[in-house]
Amino acid sequence: MTTPNRRQFLALSSALMLTPLLALNADAQTVNGLFDGITLKDEVMGDVNAKVTIIEYASMTCPHCKTFHERVLPTIKEKYIDTGKVKYILRPFPFDGDRRGEAAFMLAKCAPNNAYYPMIDALFATQGTWAGQGNPVPELLRISKLSGMTEADFKACLGNQELLTQIIQGRNKAVQEFGVRSTPTVFVNSEKLGDSSIDSITKAVEAAL
Repeated sequence: MTTPNRRQFLALSSALMLTPLLALNADAQTVNGLFDGITLKDEVMGDVNAKVTIIEYASMTCPHCKTFHERVLPTIKEKYIDTGKVKYILRPFPFDGDRRGEAAFMLAKCAPNNAYYPMIDALFATQGTWAGQGNPVPELLRISKLSGMTEADFKACLGNQELLTQIIQGRNKAVQEFGVRSTPTVFVNSEKLGDSSIDSITKAVEAAL
């Protein structure tokens, strides 16, 4: 069995580097146009007709995003998403320089049977294996196969230049138009929260209901 080598993996496209990430603002801000001109189709968790929308911009290589996904999101899901009050959208905001973050989101988007969020779960759970030092390909391929992808699917997904471009465009739009500077950054409807704590999200959701 052959897998893409590290050079092929890192050469998905030329690197587009972000400016250094800044600390989150202490106060919430109102942001308009969160759904205008979005080239990458949003994956919705929950009732698409829910009154309140939570949008999270995250990086799959970000330890803070892993913590949010595993410790904060389950509480929000149980209280608001599963009860039909809130829908949740995770948007890609990769910022690592060697394309691991982009690749992870590409594989989540390519996961068969609309398994975007199960794939996100698996990638965060194994973040320490593929997002650190060394060759990430074997672990990413293993996870992809568990989702039902073949090795050919895996290679085709990582070679999808249009998908990669959409992810990068979405990230750049978030920086330029929505003021995203760090991950995770959370929006409740049009309000960009000052932090991603359960208390802040709960307060904003309750005010929006």
